[in-house]
Parts: sequence; C-alpha cells; structure tokens
Amino acid sequence: MVEQRKIPRPTAELVIGYLNKWHRLEKYTLQEESLNLLFRELCPRNDHIQHVLLKVSALNDFYSTNIFDTHSVAKHIIDIGVPDRLITGDISVVDELAEMKIGGKARKFYSFASKYCNHHNPEAFPIYDNYVDKMLRYFRRLDNFAEFRRNDLKNYVRFVEIVKLFRSSYGLDQYSLREIDIYLWLAGKEEFSQWNVEKRKVTDTLVDGACD
Repeated sequence: MVEQRKIPRPTAELVIGYLNKWHRLEKYTLQEESLNLLFRELCPRNDHIQHVLLKVSALNDFYSTNIFDTHSVAKHIIDIGVPDRLITGDISVVDELAEMKIGGKARKFYSFASKYCNHHNPEAFPIYDNYVDKMLRYFRRLDNFAEFRRNDLKNYVRFVEIVKLFRSSYGLDQYSLREIDIYLWLAGKEEFSQWNVEKRKVTDTLVDGACD
C-alpha cells in the first residue's frame, strides 16, 4: 500500500516561506514582471484589438494555455466589454469571459480567463488552476474549512468565496489574495507535481472523496 503524503497545514510562517521562495525563482518573477509591464503600462486597454491580442498571445505562451486561435479569443474579450469591470473588480466577468465559441464550437477557457483578469487586477481576481484546485480540495477534506464540491471551483464567484474562506479559516487575513494565490500555486506545484502515478491515485482519493 502506498503511504499517503500529508501536506503541512497553512500557517503564516509557511506562507511567508513560500512567498520568499517565489521571489527567488527568477523564471517566474521575470515572467510576472514582463506581464505586468504589458498589461498595465504598454497595453492597458481592453477596447483595442491590438492591445488585447498581444496580451492573449503573451499569456498563452507564458502559461501554455493551449489557445490555438488567439484572434477569436481577443475578439471575444472586446465583444463582452471588460475595461470598467476589471478596474472595479467585477468577478462575474471571469465566467463570462471564459465561455466562447471558436470555429463554431463552444469552448471554456476558465483558467485562462482568471489569469487574464488577474494580470489587470491581481487583488480582485485570484488565479484558478489545477494546483490551486487540488490544494483547496485537499484541505477541505482534511479540515472541512468550507463546504463545496469540485464543480463549485469552476464557478468563479464561488471560487473567490472559497479562497477567502480558506484565508480566514487558517488565520491568514494579513495576506492579500495575490499572496494566497502564490502560496497555493507554488505549494501545490511542489506537493502534487512530484508524486508518481500511484501516489496520485491515493491522494486523489483523499482530495476528491467518493462522489465529488
């Protein structure tokens, strides 16, 4: 039987350790600085297709989001009208941005949409990705910090609520949503990406539960 690995419970000291580690990772910090320059200084507008297309293309490259038709995604962002909603932190825009049609087929680029909004307003829009998803579900199973099912994490308004509950439940309110975002992603990447297939099977049982 494969031994289940236990992930350390979040503490203020643990979070600050991961934040310090993040700042020492040149690949990610330079990528972040480059995207911040593009999104907030060079191409801040979301009503010009040229600005949006450059940002979609950069995100797609840096995050490997597998968007093969960046032009259609850029036009979708223009069409739904996001400028003021990003500034005011209207989190309902993420689900709307994620749902689109490409080549006549319905697609959902949920993680990409959260990243696009995050790089305009990181304090309002935490990023959803696979590692964050696994971390939140792991600690739900371990400590029941919030009641939710996996599909709830794919509703962005609910996802933000769950991240905030995670932060408050573990006494981490001194950290911004962006800092919690970094901790969840980096810790999740370390904890989940290095496990072999058999360990993942055991952990997924703990993370998912029998019917979630």
